[in-house]
Amino acid sequence: MKVIIHFFMFFSLLFWFASCSQETTNKTVDSVLVNSIDEFNQAVANAQPGDIIALANGTWTDVELRFTAKGEVDAPIKLIAETPGKVIISGQSNLAFSGQYLEISGLVFKDGYTPTSEVISFRTSKNALANNSRVTNCVIDDFTNPERFDGDTWVAIYGKNNVFDFNTLIGKGNRGVTLAVKMNTKGSRENNHIIENNYFGPRDILGSNGGETLRIGTSHYSRMYSNTIVRKNYFDRVNGEHEIISNKACGDEFRDNVFFECQGTLTMRHGHHTLVENNYFLGNRKPSTGGVRIINEYQTVRKNYMAGLTGHRFRGALVIMNGVPDSPVNRYNQVIDSYMDNNIVINSDYIQLCAGSDEERSAVPIGSTFKNNLILGNTNAEPFTIYDDVSGIEFSGNVMNEAAKAPFNDGFEKVPLALSRNENGLLVPNQELIDRIEFGEVKLPITKDEVGASYYPKGGAERTFNSGKTIKVAPGENTILDALSQSSSGDILELENGGEYLMTKYAFLYHPISIVTPEGEKAKVLSEKQSFFKIENGGAFLAENVLFHGAESPDQAGNNVISTSKYSMNKNYAVHVENCKVEDMDKNHSFDFLKSYKHTFADSINIINTQMTNVTGAVMTLDMEDEDLGIYNVENVKIINSTFTDVKHEIANVYRGGTDESTFGPIMTIKDVEIINSGKGARNKTDAVLRFHGVQKLNVDNVNISDSKGMDLFMTNGEPIIQLSNITFTNSDGLRTNDEPYSSTNIVNK
Repeated sequence: MKVIIHFFMFFSLLFWFASCSQETTNKTVDSVLVNSIDEFNQAVANAQPGDIIALANGTWTDVELRFTAKGEVDAPIKLIAETPGKVIISGQSNLAFSGQYLEISGLVFKDGYTPTSEVISFRTSKNALANNSRVTNCVIDDFTNPERFDGDTWVAIYGKNNVFDFNTLIGKGNRGVTLAVKMNTKGSRENNHIIENNYFGPRDILGSNGGETLRIGTSHYSRMYSNTIVRKNYFDRVNGEHEIISNKACGDEFRDNVFFECQGTLTMRHGHHTLVENNYFLGNRKPSTGGVRIINEYQTVRKNYMAGLTGHRFRGALVIMNGVPDSPVNRYNQVIDSYMDNNIVINSDYIQLCAGSDEERSAVPIGSTFKNNLILGNTNAEPFTIYDDVSGIEFSGNVMNEAAKAPFNDGFEKVPLALSRNENGLLVPNQELIDRIEFGEVKLPITKDEVGASYYPKGGAERTFNSGKTIKVAPGENTILDALSQSSSGDILELENGGEYLMTKYAFLYHPISIVTPEGEKAKVLSEKQSFFKIENGGAFLAENVLFHGAESPDQAGNNVISTSKYSMNKNYAVHVENCKVEDMDKNHSFDFLKSYKHTFADSINIINTQMTNVTGAVMTLDMEDEDLGIYNVENVKIINSTFTDVKHEIANVYRGGTDESTFGPIMTIKDVEIINSGKGARNKTDAVLRFHGVQKLNVDNVNISDSKGMDLFMTNGEPIIQLSNITFTNSDGLRTNDEPYSSTNIVNK
């Protein structure tokens, strides 16, 4: 009888489970297409597990989407685009969501910026967080606040157990982290988030702290665990500041990511127990490209591939920092029991140990290892820089090529340099060495084509010179302006040899443009306005074989040939002037060649093989960020093979104030230059013809300065690299410095 009862109960349970399964299977999924914010809000209010809310194709302008709902593990509530990529969120818009088991996909944010501090937020209020939710196949493209230093975060992940995958983030131009994992409430700690298969597209140099691409945690909560996994993401030319990734939490993992031509490093800024494994750093010899920087305790950096990296000091291929004794939470914790092992470093210039050593950062690494690393290449024969006592680091099993200098005899083996491209296109040593360190196959863990939103192009908008069509421009009045109005990005305006071109209106540049005279007699360009050319957001200017003359300029102070916008610019510009002449910029005082304004930033300014004569202002004023906050106006300046005569103010005035260490520049090269009777104007407040304050890299070579003011060099933090050679001061003021160390040879005062 008992057997019969047991069978009856068993079949009853089977029938009950089957009924429940059938009920779930037959449940009607409510899929609703919404065409307005009111319809969206109503759909959200009515949403039940398994429902799908689809935003209608088109442009949604000035919408703040609030999505609060509770799905179930097998029946998430989805917010999708009617067609992925066809729903554009623009204007002052954003998305915030909270609840659980939610999924968002297919949306594109562009042509606008968030009115709040976040574009996509995994919360709707401080206590209403999203958990067990996912954002996938979405795009944020240049959704950038027009005010360069009005900061915001593009994606802020709160809550627990969330996934951010297959998304595309391109072109952030204002201050703020591209993607941040937030830990400021208990409900967002020990969160177990997964960030994977995303495309982080190009980000310009910010010229300030606050340009990280990915940050986990903050210093305040950095000794708490996040347990976030960051894997199989592609970081493409993200150059905001020297921390590409700023890890500020415990227990995080960074695995199988690719960093392509990124200026900066993956930095373990705070927090402990971090794993950095099987990441590929491809510098291709681009300036300031770096690898991994260790700070704090119990960090593991192993089996990473690094090639063609040029960054030094904090931006080296492998960097181990000094710490602060008994460090407060916001400074530098001592490196303890950390491992930098089994990595492959190819043609990379700098490995820095005890970096940052100074009176404050005096706690050297202890209990740590540097083992089984392959360090091979011919780009720098002395890759190691040791700033302090490294007896707390064990060195063993490392391999270098014979021509390179090892820091110690013990722990380093020398082998002949033999590198070749493997079947995956990567430069590698022989297989025996790879097998010796148990590295495994040398192959990118992910490609650009495998990440990001499936429907959206990668790479970002190209802003390059001479990439468009050639427009021939006849001499005359405003013909340049007419050609500009018909131009596109990268176009070349070709002037006639010896032709004269007068502009009676401002020439606004909204994209890169080149103005060129073919080889022969230079075309002459004049303007009746205070500025010849105004570089607006997105603009850039190249001039070749052109004569700029001030004869028609207004009789007022403060004229210029080129100026930036007077308003904040969130896109970097460039100026390249080659084989040109600048004459008689003397209508009233303070007539500059290049005038920059506050909150504008140039990637590069080049003056090559050019002569400037009779200028009542400066050649370039790049000193507008004067608050001493580490902000500056230009990254790279080159003045080469040029002559400057009768310039009343400075040839170059470059200023970077403050002690912030999060940036790379300015970087200056002054070579083969003549300066004659210059810098002596009564309104030259710097009392110098060349003024460099806070530059990080300066090379002045073969410069003759006669009957002029001198050079003012003020070095600040960051171990600037200063090289001065073959400088002659004739009847001039000479060199003033603040007595910081620099390298100099053959500086002559006559």
